[in-house]
Amino acid sequence: MPPTTRSVVVNSSNSSQVFNNKKIITAFLLLSLLSLGSLLVVTQSHADEANLYAKNYKEQNAYHLKSLSANPDTKMLVSNHKDDDNISMLEGGYDMMGSSGFDATDVPADLALQHAKSIKADTVLVYSKYGSAKTNSSKIELIKEAAKKGGEIDAKDLVDEPTKYTYYASYWAKLPMPLLGVHVIKLKKQADPDDADAAKPLEEKGLKIIAVIQESPAAKANIVKGDTLLKIGDVALVKPDDLFAAVKRYQGQTVPVELQRGDSEVKTTVALNTRK
Repeated sequence: MPPTTRSVVVNSSNSSQVFNNKKIITAFLLLSLLSLGSLLVVTQSHADEANLYAKNYKEQNAYHLKSLSANPDTKMLVSNHKDDDNISMLEGGYDMMGSSGFDATDVPADLALQHAKSIKADTVLVYSKYGSAKTNSSKIELIKEAAKKGGEIDAKDLVDEPTKYTYYASYWAKLPMPLLGVHVIKLKKQADPDDADAAKPLEEKGLKIIAVIQESPAAKANIVKGDTLLKIGDVALVKPDDLFAAVKRYQGQTVPVELQRGDSEVKTTVALNTRK
């Protein structure tokens, strides 16, 4: 007997159904992936809301500063000397990206580092100080005061509250070496309260240097914090914009600089960097 042969006939309608089923399965998987993506976005959003450092973050300026590195190795420093730290960061060639400030109970510093990494900061400085809490002594004072006045005490005033702290964090990005390398402010003299003609404070001459960046052209020219810049080349420095215009004009050149140091006027020269 010859071997039995069995032909398999594929029904076109069945094939179409299988194909449609595959499309449904593919669409379902795609929908699932999209749903997962949405879930991840929502989860991240909730995480940002839960992170008080992220929720209370405010940018320092409109330049949207961030690290020069695509994947910075963000460092965290916990300190109690904010003003000194700010100057040290400026002198180290950093600029502040922004800051976070809020009052809360126990908030881990690691959350500040987490937010710093998310905004691509090179360094985050974290500070906290004791806020307030009801102590036994304060409760006793409330009772004594009420007894003196013959009044009543609200039970809520005697309920223990968790200790609150004031938190602050600043976020910093390392900058390229600048053309000159100073941070300046414009000072104003306080108006004499006995002078009726003094309608507004008078501006002091020049620009006061609050920080000199290490290894910068200014540092190499022995310009120091506390000096007052008066003139670069032919440009008199009346406002910060004058300084920006001067270093841009003379970049790559060695130019004369006039400054005030204490009661003395000092003249020096600075070899400005050039912007590539």
